[in-house]
Amino acid sequence: MTAQDERPPFLYVVVCAAGIAADVGKLITAAQEREWHVGVIATPPAMNGFFDTAAVEAQTGRPIRSAWRRPGDPRPFPEPDAVVVAPATFNTINKWAAGIADTLALGTLCEVSGLGVPIAVLPCVADALAAHPAYRDSLIRLRGMGVRFGEPYTGAAGQDGAPPEFGWERALDLLGR
Repeated sequence: MTAQDERPPFLYVVVCAAGIAADVGKLITAAQEREWHVGVIATPPAMNGFFDTAAVEAQTGRPIRSAWRRPGDPRPFPEPDAVVVAPATFNTINKWAAGIADTLALGTLCEVSGLGVPIAVLPCVADALAAHPAYRDSLIRLRGMGVRFGEPYTGAAGQDGAPPEFGWERALDLLGR
């Protein structure tokens, strides 16, 4: 039995700057109910009021990571057993597919992609942006790397005038654990 087998499974949740990010606590709750320990990594724009950082830190019992650690600083999270990117924005998906690692969130995604860690993504991209050829190419590239995608969420109001539920738990289902 390895040390990784002896510890509870650890899930990285990467949060991007989309309005629906305000409800990321629903994903964390669902993950914890499935016995995951959770660490949150946020894009720098997401840290600017897109979700309640104090509530998320209280819920996970860990600080949110958004900036690189200094050389010699200990790793604040164990290695991930899986990663969820939710909500995943147009910007993050395209940069990740291109191998751009200019933030901790993107650097982490680029790294875990090469390690074979299961990754589930719930895109939150408006229809107009989803029609962009770079986005379509990015989805093809990331799927080719083994990344699992849920149905895209546009936030567009349904027939009743309300936006549909985001369905945070879908990301965990995509991981197949």
